[in-house]
Formats: sequence, C-alpha cells, structure tokens
Amino acid sequence: MCGICGIIYKDGTRPDQGLLKASNDLQTHRGPDDEGYYVDGPVGLAMRRLSIIDLSTGHQPISYDDEKLWIVFNGEIYNFLELRAELEGRGHRFKTKSDTEVILALYKESGPDCVKRLRGMFALAIWDKPRKRLMLARDRLGKKPLVYADRPDFLAFASELRCLFVWPGIPKETDPAELDRFLSLQYIPSPGTIYRAVRKLPPGHVLLHERGRIDIYPYWNLPLGQEPLTRDPIEAQHLIREKLKEAVRLRMISDVPLGAFLSGGIDSSIIVALMSQLSSQPVKTFSIGFEEQSFSELPFAKQVAERYGCQHTEFVVKPEMTEVLPKLAWHYGEPYADSSALPSYYVARETRKHVTVALNGDGGDENFGGYIRYFAMKAGRYYDNLPGPLRAALEAGARHIPETNAPFGFGWRLKRFLKSALHRDIAQRHLRMICYFPEDDKEELYTPEFRRRLGGDAGSAGGYLARAFRECEREDFVNRLLYVDFKTYLPECLMAKMDIAAMANSLEGRSPFLDHEFVEMVYRMPGEWKLKGLKGHKWILKEAFKDHLPPAISKRGKMGFGIPLHGWFRGPLKGFWEQTVLSEKALARGYFQKPALDRLWTEHQNGKREHGFRLWALLMLELWHQECT
Repeated sequence: MCGICGIIYKDGTRPDQGLLKASNDLQTHRGPDDEGYYVDGPVGLAMRRLSIIDLSTGHQPISYDDEKLWIVFNGEIYNFLELRAELEGRGHRFKTKSDTEVILALYKESGPDCVKRLRGMFALAIWDKPRKRLMLARDRLGKKPLVYADRPDFLAFASELRCLFVWPGIPKETDPAELDRFLSLQYIPSPGTIYRAVRKLPPGHVLLHERGRIDIYPYWNLPLGQEPLTRDPIEAQHLIREKLKEAVRLRMISDVPLGAFLSGGIDSSIIVALMSQLSSQPVKTFSIGFEEQSFSELPFAKQVAERYGCQHTEFVVKPEMTEVLPKLAWHYGEPYADSSALPSYYVARETRKHVTVALNGDGGDENFGGYIRYFAMKAGRYYDNLPGPLRAALEAGARHIPETNAPFGFGWRLKRFLKSALHRDIAQRHLRMICYFPEDDKEELYTPEFRRRLGGDAGSAGGYLARAFRECEREDFVNRLLYVDFKTYLPECLMAKMDIAAMANSLEGRSPFLDHEFVEMVYRMPGEWKLKGLKGHKWILKEAFKDHLPPAISKRGKMGFGIPLHGWFRGPLKGFWEQTVLSEKALARGYFQKPALDRLWTEHQNGKREHGFRLWALLMLELWHQECT
C-alpha cells in the first residue's frame, strides 16, 4: 500500500528531482516505511510505501525487462501468486516476491490490457521506455485514488490532490460547478475535482500518454444484459458463501498484523465470521460507538466478537473534535461531507495501534440492496399506481409531518419519501432521496455573484445521476438501483472515505464484498432476491449466512454509520460552527447569502427543523478552504 506521484514533460524536459521529492513528501502518511524515485528523460516517478507483503525486496519503483519498464503502484493484487506461477510457466523470471513486479510481466505480454487480469485494488503508473508511453490505471471499483493535471507542458499525477500543486503551472482555481455538485451529493464525482485544472481518473479506466497524446478509456463494467447466473436461490446461496469465503481468504494474505472493523451490522459480522473460520488465531476486531446510545452499535458488535472468540477492542467517540476536523479536511483535499468520515477516521486511528491491515464490510449494501432508500424507490413504483386524488392527499399531508422527528425516524423517512415521490423521473426521485441541498433551496442560499459564476452548470448533479440510470435501462428495477450506486455513490463517496480515513493513519483497508469477481457474480442474480418485497433487505445474503450470525444481528434493520450531528450542533459544536461558517472570511468567499445561513442555523437551534447534514456540509466546505487553499 502506497502513495504514488509523478510527471512527464511533453517537450522532453527532465523533471526536477527536488520538486518530485517535495510532491512525494506530502503523502508520507500513505507510506511511512519507505520511499523511492526514478527519473529518466522526461519522466519522474515516486512512491511512499506502507510495507504489507514482501517486506525485504518490495522497494519501488520496480523495473522489468532490462529496465525497459518501470512502475509505481498503490494497492494489493490478491491473485498475484497465481499470476506469478502462470507467468513463470511461460518463461518469466522475477527478482522480487512482490505483486508489483508481476504487473510489469503481465504488461510486457499484453500491454495496457494487463489490468483486466488483476484481482485487487490499485492505482498504478507504468513507464514504457521503448514506446515512450506512460500508462495510468485505477481499479474497477475505485478503492484507490488517482488524480492528474494535463497542462500544456506536462502531465502530472498523484494519489492525493495536494501533491500536484508542487509543480509550477497548476492553478488552484475553484470549479463552481463541482462545488454545486458537492452541495447536492456530499462528494465531488469523477472525473471532476474542486479544482478546474485537476481531474480524477475514473474507476475502471486507463489513461495512456504517448508522444504527447492522451487517451482515456474504460476497461470494465458490471455485467449488463446477461442472463441470471442461476434461477435457484439455494444454489445462489452456496455460490455466495463460497465466493465470499474465497475473497476473505485472499485478503488475509499479509506479512504484517491483520484485523477487522466490526460495526455490529450484517456485513462486517459476516466478514468476521469467515475470518474466524479461516484463521488459527483469534481475530482482532475493532468497534466504535457513541455516548448517544441511539447511534451506537457497540452491543451488537460485542455479540459477534463473543460468539467467535475475537480479541475485541472498542472505544467511544466524544464530540471533542475541533482539532480533528481541520485535519480531516486537509486529508480529503477537497470538500467532502459524509459525516461518517469522522468515526471512520477514529476507528482507523485506534485500529492502527494494533494492526496494519483491517478487513471491512464495505460493499454489502450495494451488492444486496441494504439501504433504506432502495425500499423507498421500490415503494415509489407502487405509489405511482395510486389514484391521483389519493396521491394528492398524501403529498398534501406530507407538509404537516413535523420536521422535528428524529433523523431516520418514521416521520422523517415518510416525509422524505413523499417529497421524493413528487418527482416521477427515476433519476430525479433518486436525487431527492440523497440530496443535501435541493435546487429550490439553493435559490435562496446562493449569492447572485455565485449563481453568475455557475452559469448553465447549476443543478448538474441530476444529469450525472441520469447518465448512470440510462446506462442500465434494461436491468431489473432493483439491480438498476444497485448499478447506479456502484457507478456513483460507492466509488466516489464511500471508497474515498475509506481510503482517506485508513491512509491518513497508515492503515490498509480491505473489502472482500468488493472483490470484482464476487460483485459480477452477485449482480447476475435477480434483484428480487436482494430486496424481497418491501421488507426483505439483503434476503439472499441473510439466507446464505443465517447460521453464521446471532439472531439479533440477522433480524435487525439498517442503522448506518452515522453520528449525532443534530444534537452536536446544538451543543458541543455550536460555537465552532458559528465561528467558522459565519465568519467574515467565510462570507467574503461570495458563495452564500448570510440571511439564508442565519435561517438554517436558527431553525436548527430552535428545533423547528433538523439541518445537521447541511450544517456539516457547510462546515466541511469552509474548513477545506482554510486548510487547502
């Protein structure tokens, strides 16, 4: 696991090694164990290494084929031993025991198509010296980040945004359209970043720079339009058990201490159960909770840990975080408003005190329909068939549901559903379900100056989601919803959160549910098995592992990895928010009208409405400005 960065000059200029080192030093937290550099002609490559496998000979950059090929690589390839044996059978010889050198041997045989054989998480850069070709690639589901700046004189790339701005000629101008998308989605989707001059390489894509020309193309997608893998749910359960167990086994390969995040939910509990079956030693598990019991899953996590004899560690987050939040904003490098980034950071920090690698349950919801909004979207199809007068009565009644209902309570969910149901278009309905600031609220929030800067780009989050829905028009309804999250929310929000939270603490996170072979297999199962009726979320997964879970775990509903924002902004974070978001410096940025901010704040303080998520987004935006611009 590493951080990588580099540059290629289009006119043949030799990179400044001092600047290359300065760029690399900004991601030391991603790889505190080692660093390496390669400069040749117009190309400079650098890396920081967190040693996981092949501790003695895995130093990068690594070369192959008489130093004709060079690579810097961030990630883990879980099938590298199988690939290595196959390559050795065809005459390849290796000087290291690392997965990194195997990639170069594959590249020698099949060029950029080598990524199609890799089973794992990765961001990589290969310099093909004879062809004068620089290849960048990112794993299928976006577990590892890769950003780049294509300038008139050079192409620079890195694992993290801040590393790019070492190079003269990359401006830090903010992109208003991306800020607008952030306020809708809580994240900035690829290929955009908050900076006009910088792009993200999308998940599952390759970038080739060859003789001054750049070509970017996808190499993977979910298996659209295919027949169901099986029509027998019993066979499906067997396939799920065996494939997930294999994915866990592959991710337990490590030369350093290893453990697991255990939330107490279904997904992480299944991962811990499988790890316990595969390990001869007690699994080290780590859980986080809150003093506010309605947000804490510690009792559920403890049940699983006791059942499997885990070496269990738990800790409680307290709202004493005014020093942590600016650091969090710095690590993300651009505005990011998923509030679970905070407990994710804490659990990674505490876990790193004991292990270097931690498995997690990420991807279970996207594979098996675990989010509450999937129920709402499915219910929306029934709602559309109601008689018009009944729909009108329900929609009118929604206005009278108190806004003070606890977040995620019945009233809150019902009101959110009825508001979203007003939109008949599936993409707009989906956006309304997840949106932080809908377009009608932005009308009051934005200053005339900022709206002029936006021009015709306002509201582009809807178009972003609509494109994803169009790609999967022929899929069954539930699988269509899962496809959209696999292409948007999962890689752009959740994977960014996990990578930053873990790597900020020099910890490697691994996600068995996101093994691409497992994902492809499950996607080819009927959506009705994943979201059965309007109650059976994750039905096929629960059936497959019903003997592995305590009844209290398998029967409980989705809780989510949330934090008690609404109460914190009326208490411990109240003064911090006011001093940050309502400061003269923040208001002078020209984005927001102060009366609109005052209204949000006053409504939240007097309990008229719950604006915790919006207040968090505004806070993280201003902290990003303070820490990164």
